Amino acid sequence: MKTQFESYSLQELQQYIIAKALEIGAIKIRPDDPFTWASGYRMPIYNDNRMLLAHPEIRTMVVAGLYRLLRNEGIQPQVIAGTATAGIPWGAILAHELGLPFAYIRDKPKDHGLKNRIEGLDSDKDFNNAKVVVVEDLISTGSSSANAVEAAQQANGNIYSCLSIFNYGFPEAQKLFANLTPSCMVQSLITYPILLEEAVRVNYLKSEQIDMLRDWSNNPLQWGENNGFPKVEKK
Repeated sequence: MKTQFESYSLQELQQYIIAKALEIGAIKIRPDDPFTWASGYRMPIYNDNRMLLAHPEIRTMVVAGLYRLLRNEGIQPQVIAGTATAGIPWGAILAHELGLPFAYIRDKPKDHGLKNRIEGLDSDKDFNNAKVVVVEDLISTGSSSANAVEAAQQANGNIYSCLSIFNYGFPEAQKLFANLTPSCMVQSLITYPILLEEAVRVNYLKSEQIDMLRDWSNNPLQWGENNGFPKVEKK
């Protein structure tokens, strides 16, 4: 993969992406005024990697970082598969740069036509034991990502890794990937501890906010209640 950023170290790529994501609001951290996630839980961080797609230089750096993760582990995939929908653009760009076939994995089969779940494969074909890397944009609880990996395994894919741009590091996600048969390695460009470290370095966070944010990662579902931000019940 030849890009103008290939000489950058993984740490330099991470620092650049985090700084730019904070700058454009793709990552927002508000421990004093937390966000309401779809689950209703109040959380101090919100991540929207789709915003990175609008910026060509950031986009290039992200894909260069994903490639670096593969190279550091010596992984040489034969197919790249993106998760629908957020993993599709990143997987497609990475596959293009590597000159590899691309497919994408729906959360469930279509209810019409050929009823495919994996697009890019004919309905009567599978991966034929090819080395597949699954690309996701964000891993939180891990259920949708692990489910996509499992679907690729069921389609006779030899799953080498699940790549993601960001990973919250929740224990339940780690268990899901470990319990797959066979288990799947997760490689994430940015993890929560790396994000906090960089946010402090660029003066995005105050030092007194760090303890609260670290406490959240230890018990995210109880964090809001413990800090006076109860779960918002759905109507």
